[in-house]
Amino acid sequence: MSQGGHAPQASFPRCRECGEGDLVPLSDFGAQGAPVTYKAWVCINPECGFNIKIRNGEVLINEPVNDARSEPRHSRGGPGGGLRPVR
Repeated sequence: MSQGGHAPQASFPRCRECGEGDLVPLSDFGAQGAPVTYKAWVCINPECGFNIKIRNGEVLINEPVNDARSEPRHSRGGPGGGLRPVR
């Protein structure tokens, strides 16, 4: 921990699409349950939605982003399933 009791903050790249949000990395689990680190980068500006993802070896840009809060939860290979923030 740093002085003042706060953990150090990670520095993420600025989104070149909107110039306002940062791109944050997300990870997921593969079909066999193995972790896939940095599977996607997503802009945190909700008005932007820029994203870049890897799926089946292909790089996909600006796929629609769904709000998972409105969908039923299901497990897909790991704790919580779906993409998860990288720490």
